[in-house]
Amino acid sequence: MIKKTTADFGFETVAADDKEKRVADVFDSVASKYDLMNDLMSVGLHRLWKNFAVALANLPENANVLDLAGGTGDLTRRFLKKYPKTNAVLSDINNAMLQEGRKILLSRGIVAPVVQCNAEALPFPDKSFHAVSIGFGLRNVTDKEKALREMRRVLKSGGIALVLEFSRVRKPLAPLYDFYSFKVLPKLGRLIANDEASYRYLAESIRMHPDQETLKTMMLSAGFDSVDYHNLTAGIVAVHIGQVR
Repeated sequence: MIKKTTADFGFETVAADDKEKRVADVFDSVASKYDLMNDLMSVGLHRLWKNFAVALANLPENANVLDLAGGTGDLTRRFLKKYPKTNAVLSDINNAMLQEGRKILLSRGIVAPVVQCNAEALPFPDKSFHAVSIGFGLRNVTDKEKALREMRRVLKSGGIALVLEFSRVRKPLAPLYDFYSFKVLPKLGRLIANDEASYRYLAESIRMHPDQETLKTMMLSAGFDSVDYHNLTAGIVAVHIGQVR
């Protein structure tokens, strides 16, 4: 495989080796306000989007689940609530986010394995999990294709990958969505998290992320046997489902 030499960091093109550090700086900055900002940014809709994604998994009893880029543990908690006998692993490349997630899980009486790892090089054997999720994290990965191949590698036969991510909104709503993303969101970041630049990056990263059909093609190229997706809230968000036979 040819190693990526450049990557997008919002609207900037940066050296691939630099993106990981710059994304780390963003999430180091926003970790303590991340959940509050999610509620404000989405008017609480992110909770419904995550519930929908978790329900799609349709897991068997005692399933092994890997929550990639799991941050504060929102999806991990939902998997454990929806499927109480699930063995869920919370993972993230960012230590500040992972510590926040671990603290939140423990505060709710949830004890789950927590693993700091890079989605591009997962420290798990082949065919370890019945499901792998990544919620609002793929767009921050330097080499998305590599991460998708790793997700495919660690899935068991019959397993499922769930990619919940911002996507392409329907065209009639695009002007309003752009105004909100580039005018309102950075100001919220400044007022609530004291960090306008990080939320400007997050808005830009959404625009640089592959659209629904492109991501579907990428997942098929990564080795998934079938891929489908659901548009949520007029395409602001999409859930891609990759199946492994």
